[in-house]
Amino acid sequence: MTTNMTKILFNELGVEQTKKLLRCGECVAIPTETVYGLAADAQNPNAVRKIFAAKGRPTNHPLIVHIPNISHIQRWAQDVPNLVEKLAEAFWPGPLTFILNAREDLDSPVTGGLKTVALRIPAHPLLLDILTDLDMSLAAPSANRYKGLSPTCSEQVLQQLNGRIAGILEGGNCEHGIESTIVDVTGNHVRVLRAGPINASDIEEVIKQPVIVPNTHNDIVPGNVSAHYQPNTPVTLLSQNQLLERLEENNNQNTGYLVFSENCSDALSRHNVSGNRIIKLRDTPAEYARHLYYSLYLLDTPDTAEILVEAPKQDTSWLAVNDRLSRAASYCLADD
Repeated sequence: MTTNMTKILFNELGVEQTKKLLRCGECVAIPTETVYGLAADAQNPNAVRKIFAAKGRPTNHPLIVHIPNISHIQRWAQDVPNLVEKLAEAFWPGPLTFILNAREDLDSPVTGGLKTVALRIPAHPLLLDILTDLDMSLAAPSANRYKGLSPTCSEQVLQQLNGRIAGILEGGNCEHGIESTIVDVTGNHVRVLRAGPINASDIEEVIKQPVIVPNTHNDIVPGNVSAHYQPNTPVTLLSQNQLLERLEENNNQNTGYLVFSENCSDALSRHNVSGNRIIKLRDTPAEYARHLYYSLYLLDTPDTAEILVEAPKQDTSWLAVNDRLSRAASYCLADD
């Protein structure tokens, strides 16, 4: 494990430093279009083990492997169904991860001991250029401590992993702000095992067949633990009415609020809640997702006792956001 201060790497020089560190088997946090990832050479078992150590992540939790082009699938997977090519043409580079049957001769910690492997081609230009130039596959889970908030900027990475990794490549804020959609294509039906920026309906339109979105499942995939993506401050997920009732009952000066409706925003203003304890997000799934993790990060201060979140709409377009909020929340009371 790295013990020195973690360096922020900038510009073209930073990209070259990142490549050098990756070639040497080090871990580097890199920007993706979803969240910042903690990258290491996926074909170097010792480098991959450093990811698990830095994050404090159990080694039986598989990692997503980021590849530079579709030809690299054959280096990792076998029995790849034809629909993968269709979906890759539609959504790669981009936030779609395939669960595929791993090659029989694959012996790598990225699988978490499973007979499957998770692959995607990322869309962030810095990362894609690095992958292409190195002709390397990179294991890159989110660059946070295990179960912590996924980072969407380098500041968040540094807050969680300073001194635990070699460097952070500065790449600005992430476009989507939540992790990729994960689809299992190893069976007779395509299944969405983690909701993300690409919806089941988007996938169905390409493959012209139904996509299964189970309410719950036991498959071991990244992000499939009940408590995840959590700030240090307890989060309570409330309906609009519940949040308004809590506000009337007790205006706790140590409470942070994440809302999207005018009703909640106006009520907080009437109760003279300090502006730096309120974050109002836009009422559209993509914009809400883009700013979700960073908003929780800003509200997660040492003097904040709790964070109250106004629950978004319960429909399919909000599935990914609601999934992340349900895992971030210590308490979910949004049932009225």
